[in-house]
Amino acid sequence: MDSLHDLVRRGLVRAAVAGLVDLIADPATTSQDAAVATAMLAECHLAQGELGAALALADDLTEADDLARAHHALGELASATGEPELAVERFRAAAGGSGADDLLVPWRAGAALALLRTGQRVEALALARAQHDLAVATGAAYDVALALRVLATTDPSVEAASQRVPRLRTALQLLDGVEAARLRAQIETDLAGLLVLTGDDAEALALLRSAEAYAAREDLWPLQSRVRRLLDRMGEAPRRAQSEALAALTAAERRVALLALDGLTNRQIAEHLLVSVKAVEGHLSRVYRKLGLSSRAALTAALAPA
Repeated sequence: MDSLHDLVRRGLVRAAVAGLVDLIADPATTSQDAAVATAMLAECHLAQGELGAALALADDLTEADDLARAHHALGELASATGEPELAVERFRAAAGGSGADDLLVPWRAGAALALLRTGQRVEALALARAQHDLAVATGAAYDVALALRVLATTDPSVEAASQRVPRLRTALQLLDGVEAARLRAQIETDLAGLLVLTGDDAEALALLRSAEAYAAREDLWPLQSRVRRLLDRMGEAPRRAQSEALAALTAAERRVALLALDGLTNRQIAEHLLVSVKAVEGHLSRVYRKLGLSSRAALTAALAPA
């Protein structure tokens, strides 16, 4: 379980999803570990923009009502479905759940962002500051960087406006040498958005290209969409032909196509995704048709990163 949490923290979302699915399906997995894995899987699905897959886990998460991680995942689900008040309740419930750890399960950060969406800025800022103080006192660079990102978002004061860029720069500096690709890409995108407003397009573009490459590798379509909107605003086109092509596919088709690009056979893909070989063949046929291709070799030639 610790190794899977480490994959998520490192931003290796695709590998984490595969490992979590295997763990949940393993009959030897305890009910407690399965519940924690289900919560982590739901959050990974949200990161990849697979809202339906995440929502399909909601009942299992609700049943694990004594588990901090389950409440946190339900908070993320509520935020994703436009229910910030419910999200705040879920995040606060995580504080008293089994396995509660204010850094491992950063409920204050999630609640602060949800409160911001409800207009409760004072309370949001108080939680963001509390998360930052806790991270500085006891956390690692990752935890401080995350807290700085939330603080840069939630502080509405005039003084804070001038500190948003420095705070995000500090957060990126803290992540130097730390394997935290997703958090880094999120902060890069946040910082790029601020730099676009000030006309610093050169640095903003470099940050967006970095985030774009990572988001495409890990199939993180919500992050990729944020990057694209900023690139569009700058008059820049997406760099990667792969991301452009994969955007035309459904989530299931993308998963199959990416596993095919990794060199897996149809049978290996079927075993990995817990589906039939016929289902894999059907997905690949639709992928070929949508992309105007005729074979796996053509798929590799068209979409493999340079």
